[in-house]
Amino acid sequence: MFESIVEFFRNLPPKECVQCGNKIDEQHECYGNKCEHCMDVTNI
Repeated sequence: MFESIVEFFRNLPPKECVQCGNKIDEQHECYGNKCEHCMDVTNI
């Protein structure tokens, strides 16, 4: 049987930064693959 799409996204493992390996706090389906630290994001 197919599982619901909600259950599919709930069961995805946390994303990890490809550069440092830290957990990324964003939605799993987002295309980003680096954490804010490795992207050198600064607050404006």
